[in-house]
Amino acid sequence: MNKLQPKRFLVVSDNHSDREILTKIAEKYQNQVDLMIHCGDSRLKKSDPLCRRYQVVEGNCDFPGNFVNEQLLTTSVGQVFFTHGHHYYVNFGMKELIATAQKNQATFCFFGHTHQLKVEYQQGCLFLNPGSISFPRGKFSQIGGTFAIVTVTVAQIVVNFYDRKFSIINELTQKFKR
Repeated sequence: MNKLQPKRFLVVSDNHSDREILTKIAEKYQNQVDLMIHCGDSRLKKSDPLCRRYQVVEGNCDFPGNFVNEQLLTTSVGQVFFTHGHHYYVNFGMKELIATAQKNQATFCFFGHTHQLKVEYQQGCLFLNPGSISFPRGKFSQIGGTFAIVTVTVAQIVVNFYDRKFSIINELTQKFKR
């Protein structure tokens, strides 16, 4: 196996018109990550300058036809598939999303929609919902909004969740062997 340089993906979702937080995240992390991904419900226009910083997909609350529903990117550490999740009924389980990730031979599958953070590693694929940066729901809603940074090395994948003040939430850190 060739030695991989660490790759870092920043994943955010569901800011629902809170453009200011996306700007702050982009400014803080633009030189610290390799790719910034937005999993939908940004309410951005395609012409917004932030769309040059983030890879964006369309969510169920976005302007129809502004962005694609899903993207599949080839990186040096594997296929990255991302979508909002509503077309895969993620509120009712992950069966359809998992099947699509497998069909696309994804190593990483990022999604939003539920506003609840989630991370699991199964069948060689990391599934990650960063939660909503602006309107969190569920068990971790008291944090007040989250996004994630995924760091990939030869040996492992590390997922760190951050709050709106860019503080790492240590108790949510997950590590997976590759």
